[in-house]
Amino acid sequence: MSLKNVWRGVALLAAMTMLLAACTPAATETAAPEPTVEPTAAPPEPTAEPEQPLTFGMLLVGPYNDHGWSQAHYEAGLYVEENIPGATMVYLDKVNPADRPGTTPAQLAEDLVAQGAQLVIFNSDDMKDGATEFATKYPDIPVIHASGDVAWADGQNFLDLGNMVNVMPRMEDTKHIAGCAAALTTETGKIGYLGPLINDETRRLAASAYLGARYCWTEVLGNDPADLEFKVTWIGFWFNIPGFTSDPTQVADDFYNSGYDVVISGIDTTEALVQARAATEAGNVVYNVAYDFEQGCDEAPEVCLGVAYFNWRPFYLRYIQAYIDGTFAPAFEWLGPDWTNINNLDTSYAGFERSQALSQEAGTQLDGFIAELAGGLNLWSGPLNLQDGTAYLADGEVGTEQQVWYLPQLLEGMEGQSVSE
Repeated sequence: MSLKNVWRGVALLAAMTMLLAACTPAATETAAPEPTVEPTAAPPEPTAEPEQPLTFGMLLVGPYNDHGWSQAHYEAGLYVEENIPGATMVYLDKVNPADRPGTTPAQLAEDLVAQGAQLVIFNSDDMKDGATEFATKYPDIPVIHASGDVAWADGQNFLDLGNMVNVMPRMEDTKHIAGCAAALTTETGKIGYLGPLINDETRRLAASAYLGARYCWTEVLGNDPADLEFKVTWIGFWFNIPGFTSDPTQVADDFYNSGYDVVISGIDTTEALVQARAATEAGNVVYNVAYDFEQGCDEAPEVCLGVAYFNWRPFYLRYIQAYIDGTFAPAFEWLGPDWTNINNLDTSYAGFERSQALSQEAGTQLDGFIAELAGGLNLWSGPLNLQDGTAYLADGEVGTEQQVWYLPQLLEGMEGQSVSE
């Protein structure tokens, strides 16, 4: 189901919610217990404690403790608090049309400002319109939007806003690694990809996993590319919204019950991992590659090959420090792993944490693949065709930043929808 359909359905819930609001007590907030450039070598040294405490706000699309995307951002906020004396985070989680019908991210950002936020982070591509609206309305309040391209001068949606920063780890690199781990492990040659909604970001990440899988299937294992099946099933949003998205638990089960012995997750939550454990307990041999959060395998490490994860810590620390220093400026950054140590949380914007289900042999092969990527291997090179057979990159042609970012379809060799219905 497309995001538009989710919003249409949620509109019905919004009307019911407004009728009930008059007689329902107000809910309380959840309480907390690359253009590509080389990554920085180390985070900046914190300054002395500011004369007045700094408060920064964060809007999270899902629960702050979702073991996935939103928790990765939340923990990056804690990292800022730990590394900048006097910094305090205020946040609202579950900022999505199902959990907060009748409100917009821009309105909720105003709520954070009312709580003292001097800078606001919008943590989802789904919040692009809200982040832009807020940044336009409040030009003196710095805005960091995780994903998005409004600040990209060479992008398709550039707006000259003096207070907007777009940041995104180059997850394409570690999705290559996720796909390779899947290909090195599958016994059936059938790899499933559990996808969220369909947009430029999710197409290019699914395609990146496929490219990594295809390379390791053919170049490392020496298999026939025709024997590799790679199927993408989209649920319709970043995580399950009962009644409006496909159930990710059911989608994962459908994969595991039809011969797909490795499922790569592309959603914010861990259903594919949980169902891999259930299928294994029922006597099947299946695996999952988790997503988003460096501890994403912890629920079931025995069936998890590893997790491709985002690390927002260096981004947020650097830009909040820049605000303190008076040097905050518009920017677009799409930054990849620190290849000297992709799991260094101080310096690497994307990582891959392997787990116990990855065999020793596959681990050695994966090390070799990672070394190739670190040495300059670029899988976004031709010949590459789009899913409908249209030539996308000619033989020997290397994809531009724009061609990768704005991938219009899945790639030839991938099964699944390329656009929302």
